[in-house]
Amino acid sequence: MMNLFRFCIVRTYLTIRYFFHWVTRTGSFGPGQARSLTSPPELSKGQSLQAALFRHHVKQYHESSCSVASVVCVVNVLRERYGRPGPTVTQQAILDKVRTAHWKERMGPDGYNGRRGLPLAVLRTVVQDSLVAYGVPFKEVEMIQGALDSGRNRVRRQIFGHLKKFQFLDNCLIIAHFDQGTFIKALNIPHISPVGGFDPSTGFVTILDVDPDQLAYDIPFDRFYKGIATGYAGVFRPFGYDRGGVVVVHLV
Repeated sequence: MMNLFRFCIVRTYLTIRYFFHWVTRTGSFGPGQARSLTSPPELSKGQSLQAALFRHHVKQYHESSCSVASVVCVVNVLRERYGRPGPTVTQQAILDKVRTAHWKERMGPDGYNGRRGLPLAVLRTVVQDSLVAYGVPFKEVEMIQGALDSGRNRVRRQIFGHLKKFQFLDNCLIIAHFDQGTFIKALNIPHISPVGGFDPSTGFVTILDVDPDQLAYDIPFDRFYKGIATGYAGVFRPFGYDRGGVVVVHLV
């Protein structure tokens, strides 16, 4: 009953916030809006990970399963890269195999102890355990939490550097944990999707959004950082969410 009460309050707050941004043309309705991609970009031969991300990109099967679609995409990309045998891993299969943090239960209608979805720290653990479960080699699974205080510039540089490594060195993959309403015209809720590309000359980051209602899109780096550095206005803290960020899979 308490979780239902909290949910109703949060939903009301989010709806009011959405209409405020719509009326005032702020937030995702303001400058630096997302640019939808109607087809995959042209990629060079050295960008094998990006090409594979577009091939294995899937949409979440219900409103809280963005983590499942994102992680299964990354697992299938890396199984292809390292020549692991077997059919493509499905979202249901990975939930049955990887039981970390009661992942499957969190996807149910009532969640696990009333908690649905994965906060950033739990996402990192689930990504790591999924790679281990499917025998995919990796060097490290790193979590970088966004910062809006004195550490902001350092964290921005760190994430910018990882985006460049992903784009040009093909040696890592990045999953973003962000406020969806900062990126696109949607409610300001926690969301998870893989990064599909980065152009440092323009500053645009490509998001392979797993939301079935969204195409892939490009957003300016400043908006990207703002979305992953969010504290979700504090309204999701009772459900285990603190701040957004990225999970970086460093490859061998």
